Amino acid sequence: MERTDMNLTRRTFLKTSACMAAALSLQRAETARARTNIRLSACDWSMQMTAQPEALGAAQALGLEGVEIAASTGVPDDGLPVAEAETRAAYKEAMERTGVTVSGVALTFHNNTPFARDPRAPEWLASCIDAAEDLGAGVILIPFFFAGDLRDEGGELLADDVDATLERLRDAAPAAEEAGVVLGIENWLSAEENLDIVERVGSDMVRVYYDIGNSTVQGYDVPAEIRLLADQLAPSIHFKDGGGALGDGEVDMEGVAEALEDIAYQGWVTLETAVLDRDRDGSFERNAAFARELLGLG
Repeated sequence: MERTDMNLTRRTFLKTSACMAAALSLQRAETARARTNIRLSACDWSMQMTAQPEALGAAQALGLEGVEIAASTGVPDDGLPVAEAETRAAYKEAMERTGVTVSGVALTFHNNTPFARDPRAPEWLASCIDAAEDLGAGVILIPFFFAGDLRDEGGELLADDVDATLERLRDAAPAAEEAGVVLGIENWLSAEENLDIVERVGSDMVRVYYDIGNSTVQGYDVPAEIRLLADQLAPSIHFKDGGGALGDGEVDMEGVAEALEDIAYQGWVTLETAVLDRDRDGSFERNAAFARELLGLG
């Protein structure tokens, strides 16, 4: 080969290498920017402060940016407490004072009063959408566990309950769309089963509220499910790892982090973690530090 050809080959190689390095740098920068759109919150019931505005002050002390609040301490006798102006005023005052956001509102009582069957469920959801919009909360958690499970004891889907759930979500979807509030369904179902439900509802504001701990217990491939759900995920995802600290259980935490990065997830990572040795603050500080390190949040 002539020397001129060798020089051209070397220049081409250097130019290609520089382009590849620049592309890699850009990719890393984009990943870093995406990660800045992940924020940490915690469930108020996990903080042992269910439906208490004071939970926002506790979250501030723990260095968290948000709190997912329960709409009620139990099954409401009448309307939802969070729908009352006085209750919302207390949360707004706490947000202004602490800088901590109400990251979501959870209808936790539906584990005892099934969303699919309780005649009060549509009214509760309608008032919760209004409350969430007023508080600036972007997601409402609708759980389907225990009495509200969408599966029978043999693991088969309860067709009537699924149909009723679809109807109620479809009815509520226009209000959720107008309010800009995502309705997130959380349950024991697989990603495929959940996708079938939300796609049949047909609204971008009805999505899957994913829980990495629950799905691990069910034996699902959690990183694969996260990738499959992708833009059908609610803008909040529960982090827990069995009854211990994050990283000490069976959840593939590294796989979860890689999957969230792959789909460029943006939203809340909400700690629904256990309190160990009766040390709430120490437990949450440890789990928050683990999550920040895992997700590269700085």
